[in-house]
This record gives sequence, structure tokens and C-alpha cells, in this order.
Amino acid sequence: MTVIAPRIAVDSEVCFGKPVIEGTRVPVSVVVGSIAAGDSFEDVAREYGLTLDDIRAALSYAAKRVEEETVRAAT
Repeated sequence: MTVIAPRIAVDSEVCFGKPVIEGTRVPVSVVVGSIAAGDSFEDVAREYGLTLDDIRAALSYAAKRVEEETVRAAT
């Protein structure tokens, strides 16, 4: 596993190389999606065996990726 951000790692052998919470097989996208769907931090932590800091790290990582994205409107 290669750490790409605090608490976030990738490994081509785990979840098809998608970013996961370090030391787990829980994809960042699942954590962010669960929060977006209205699950509480505590529910997500309990469901996936994560800490609140793991969840914050996933949200931080996702926010940085979105900030780097450039979207051009079609004209």
C-alpha cells in the first residue's frame, strides 16, 4: 500500500487501486457517499470500523480532489 494523503492509501491489489482508508479495504468513495446520504459520522464509523479521524481524512481527501478538478461548461 502507498500512502497518498494522511490516512488514505492505494494498492493495486485492494479495491482495484481506488483510494481507501489506510489499513482497511474501505474506499474513500463509500465513506463520502455515506456521509452525503445523511449517515452520521458515528454511524459510518461503527458500520465500517473506522475512527472519526478516518472519516475526516476521507472528506479532506475528497475535497482536495474536487478543488483540483476543472469543469468547462459546454457552449
